[in-house]
Amino acid sequence: MKNIEQKWLYLVVLALIWGSSFILIKKSLLGFTPLQVGGLRIVFASILLFLLGFKSLRTLSGKDWKYIGIAGLCSSFFPPFFFAIAQMQISSGVTSILNSVAPLFTTLVGITLFGLAFKQWQIWGVFVGLLGTVILIVAGMDFNPDQNYWYSFFIIASALGYAFNINIIKKHLAHLSPLSVTTASFGVAFFPALAVLLYTDVLVTFSGNGAMHNAVWYVLILALLGTALANIMFNKLIKLSSPVFAASVTYLIPLVAVLWGWLDGESISIFQLFGGLVILFGVWLVNRKRKV
Repeated sequence: MKNIEQKWLYLVVLALIWGSSFILIKKSLLGFTPLQVGGLRIVFASILLFLLGFKSLRTLSGKDWKYIGIAGLCSSFFPPFFFAIAQMQISSGVTSILNSVAPLFTTLVGITLFGLAFKQWQIWGVFVGLLGTVILIVAGMDFNPDQNYWYSFFIIASALGYAFNINIIKKHLAHLSPLSVTTASFGVAFFPALAVLLYTDVLVTFSGNGAMHNAVWYVLILALLGTALANIMFNKLIKLSSPVFAASVTYLIPLVAVLWGWLDGESISIFQLFGGLVILFGVWLVNRKRKV
């Protein structure tokens, strides 16, 4: 019972944190380029994680590092850049909605590559949640016809990376603590992200740029709360629950993100609200227990 309560608590808190991350990315892009937002997000988060969990890295074996390397690139390196690039062309609410394909990818990757077993109603729940996502996307396209939806492929690629990350952690890294997994993953992402950041000359341009001075606070909140601490919580959630349950957080994220977008002047319709309700039903279906 305790684990059940904990996993639902983590799910709700993560939905609130990550649902707010999209508006933080949007505000960060007012002062920084997408590459700078992605790089700063990784570097700031890595520094905090090194302070909190550097000693925990001693528990990792050489075999663990092999899987950490793959998981770190899939979830900690590419997505922060991809989300920032996508939000230059797509609104924060729609971006969060596109990210909802992660549970579907998690299921498919788990079944085809990791030999994980899923109940029939869980798969139906994934598709119900995906239906809600489609409703939200169609409604978003109708209300925002000027957005370039080719950039949605960056979000889909990120969702696929998250699917691999979740399955790798559940199957190969479950014996490690969430802090050690998160710290190691960002350790893999830190140096290439720093190289990208230095390439953008952010240190040279920051001193005389007022927009950057304002935006850096959004990046800090995004990195420390929405990236470092949230990823520790997410890895804990993976350990407590199934891959599908952990991935279902992406079904709740759009509800928070769309609300933030609406408060910031983005369009919202009754069809988007209906899509949100369908998504919630999908979450319930994925996680319900069959009565004996």
